[in-house]
Amino acid sequence: MSIELYAWNTPNGRKISVALEEMGLPYTVHPVNISKGEQFKPEFLKISPNNRIPAIIDREGPGGPISIFESGAILIYLGEKTGKFWPKGDLRRQVPVLEWLMCQMGGFGPMPGQVHHFLQVKDDNDRRYGLDRYMKETRRLYGVLDKRLGEVVFAGGEISIADFAILGWAWRHERHQVDLGDFPNVKRWYETMMARPGTKRGFEVALS
Repeated sequence: MSIELYAWNTPNGRKISVALEEMGLPYTVHPVNISKGEQFKPEFLKISPNNRIPAIIDREGPGGPISIFESGAILIYLGEKTGKFWPKGDLRRQVPVLEWLMCQMGGFGPMPGQVHHFLQVKDDNDRRYGLDRYMKETRRLYGVLDKRLGEVVFAGGEISIADFAILGWAWRHERHQVDLGDFPNVKRWYETMMARPGTKRGFEVALS
């Protein structure tokens, strides 16, 4: 039985489609058109009470069907379920994966997301401060990641769910006006990830 993925063509949605493809899990996509407010429908709120995509339903969950919302929680669940891209049962190896997953959830996503928002503000006076603030922070985060990737091949040391999480947002680097040429280690990592067959399939599947 396939996992039901509720998502849209956004960085957070792509995190999960990439993970599902990389883990070899069967799934079906249920597009949630956030531009039309479908994330506020009562049936979606039952599985994602914060009215955000993505969310999943696993009919073959532990002890029966289970729904999960929040992309980080979904990635950890899928890693636990499959034992792939997640050092199951090894707390020491889990720590760097969790560190970089939480770094993405708390910064490398919300900050470029704000850049995306302010780029669409038409009034220059309203836009200028927000763009300056969030572009600086976005570039700082790319610099932090670049330093890390100068020391290790993947964010968590070995390829993991943390890479899928970060990749969802790095995929939009052009939209938040970051030139990967300024961050050579991120560029190397990004090209390595995007060349993976499973990752390619995860970005090609229709989510909208």
